[in-house]
Amino acid sequence: MTKGIEVEHLMKSFGTTLVLDDVSLSVEAGEFLTIVGASGCGKSTLLRILAGLESADAGAIACDGKPIEGPSVERAMVFQDYSLFPWLSVMGNVMFSRRLSANAYDNLALERGAEEERASKLLSIVGLSKVKSAYPSQLSGGMRQRVAIARALMSKPAVLLMDEPFGALDAQTREVMQDLVLEVVREEGTTIVFVTHDVEEAIYLGSRVVLMAPHPGRIDFIYEVPFPRQRDIAMRLSAPFLDLKRRIMNRVRETVTTSFDSETQVSQGLGA
Repeated sequence: MTKGIEVEHLMKSFGTTLVLDDVSLSVEAGEFLTIVGASGCGKSTLLRILAGLESADAGAIACDGKPIEGPSVERAMVFQDYSLFPWLSVMGNVMFSRRLSANAYDNLALERGAEEERASKLLSIVGLSKVKSAYPSQLSGGMRQRVAIARALMSKPAVLLMDEPFGALDAQTREVMQDLVLEVVREEGTTIVFVTHDVEEAIYLGSRVVLMAPHPGRIDFIYEVPFPRQRDIAMRLSAPFLDLKRRIMNRVRETVTTSFDSETQVSQGLGA
């Protein structure tokens, strides 16, 4: 069952550095929300708080109305580095979360046969059925990330959190992976929060694009993506798509310039 997320007045500091400043955000159940912004805007920190891997200093976060107080099998995360176990096969990596969260899976009454069936289905969705017995060292970067996505989905999470998952891939593989994630959404109906530096990727994947400004991290604007859920290459080249991309990229530059000017004024004041 898909679930939504509510973030209210979130604050987070590391030492004396304010990283997130009064962040409020709603993610609807089943939505594909993308987050963009310059380095230092707190995108990854926000995602880690949603995953329960970091705690906030103030504010409230909830999934399906329940406070997020730590990691949960309901919220899976995919990182930029694949984090696969080199001694396990593709199938072994996908099914590892079964052993990691045995009690949660027992509550779902999943027997091993059903688990193997689900793992096989996920490998089919991500196009890796023929290499399920291979090991990570035998796979390309894109294939390893497919394994990581299948593993994250194994627990049937209500929410999938993705932190720059395609950042290390070449342009062609990246586009293939984007279409793959959209296929996963159609198959699984999972709520997805996706962090990226790539504005085009954010528009192509998301139903909304959240732009965060840096120093401190805060939400600058939320853009509605006015395209049908069925995405294709032609859409990327359309005038409305390119116009939205231009507007977001221009605004990203403005947030960086504003942040830089503010820091310069502070440093000049300290030196006066």
